[in-house]
Amino acid sequence: MHVVVAGASGFLGTALVAHLREVGHQVTRLIRSGEPAPDSSQWDPASGRIDRVLIDRADAVVNLSGATIARWPRTRRYERVLWDSRIDSTKTLVSAISAAETATTLVSASALGYYGNERGQEPLTEGAPAGSGFLAELCQAWESAAEPAAESGGRVATLRTGLPLHADGGMLKPLLPLFKVGAGARLGSGDQLMSVLALHDWARAVTFLLESSDASGPFNLALPRPVTNAEFTDGLGKALSRPTFFVAPSLVLRTALGALADDLLGSVGMVPSALLEAGFTFEHPDLASTLQAALT
Repeated sequence: MHVVVAGASGFLGTALVAHLREVGHQVTRLIRSGEPAPDSSQWDPASGRIDRVLIDRADAVVNLSGATIARWPRTRRYERVLWDSRIDSTKTLVSAISAAETATTLVSASALGYYGNERGQEPLTEGAPAGSGFLAELCQAWESAAEPAAESGGRVATLRTGLPLHADGGMLKPLLPLFKVGAGARLGSGDQLMSVLALHDWARAVTFLLESSDASGPFNLALPRPVTNAEFTDGLGKALSRPTFFVAPSLVLRTALGALADDLLGSVGMVPSALLEAGFTFEHPDLASTLQAALT
């Protein structure tokens, strides 16, 4: 397949491009600046500028474009940046796909934020209702912006990505220095659910959805069983052969971090029902093997 990838230079995009090429697909990266290379094409999602001939000739488009969520404080101005960077890029891609003469598959990013940041111990399949709050509203708008691409005869799959784990980026990178010196800590009660998976399995899952001609709709990308924060803390400590005796009390986190503490203490346990039903098999189906893959 010829796959066009937007957001190819980020943590997820870099891993996906490498995996797609490894399994034999041709990849063209959409870039916003810098000198174009033979495998890249410039675009400007804010103004709607994109090479429509490229999109017309592609078999599929993967949309991972968007400003980083991992920035604090999340001011109203930065929330606008988060919103525009996702919706503008999606609309630009959808416009090009809709104008294409041949049907094109769109695999477009979303996130676990679709479900909000506090769902207790409820297992969340793709049929669960959306949550509340800014991130939930953003993810709903993001998914809605992708839907019109199906009107031209193609298919649309949306990726409700959890927390992909790898030592080089994502949530794991800033945690490793603390855990390596024995300062890893359970957050609050530790009962809150976390939706994690190996970065390698994330890239495999996206590739699987690209190659599956009947895969459409939302897909949760997370381990088959959510893990608690206590399990994650203990598992990472064991993987690094370091103790994890400390606890960061909820009151202390809320006092020190304000609203950011809600993201850290929230409980969102996604279950990848649609992905498993489609026939995907995890290479790292549990926390121990996921952490081993992330650290090697």
